[in-house]
Amino acid sequence: MFSERTGYIIWVNDLKAARSLDKYGNVYYMSRKMHYVVMYMNADRAEDTVRNIQRLPFVKRIERSYRNEIKTEYNSDVPDKTRFYSL
Repeated sequence: MFSERTGYIIWVNDLKAARSLDKYGNVYYMSRKMHYVVMYMNADRAEDTVRNIQRLPFVKRIERSYRNEIKTEYNSDVPDKTRFYSL
């Protein structure tokens, strides 16, 4: 149904030229102050797409986002101590 997506942070020199990154994937955020672009693309074609993006003259560096790999379900084995301090 939905294809697997991966996120990338792309550091750029020129934000006006970075608008053209839209054809490589979905541009989620562009930081004007720090000059980076957060974008998502299909995981199966990500390696080829990153190679093509690195060739662009305004791209400084590309970092992969590890947001998908971070554990977001939390469980606590330690009992909650707040009930001992209630009035």
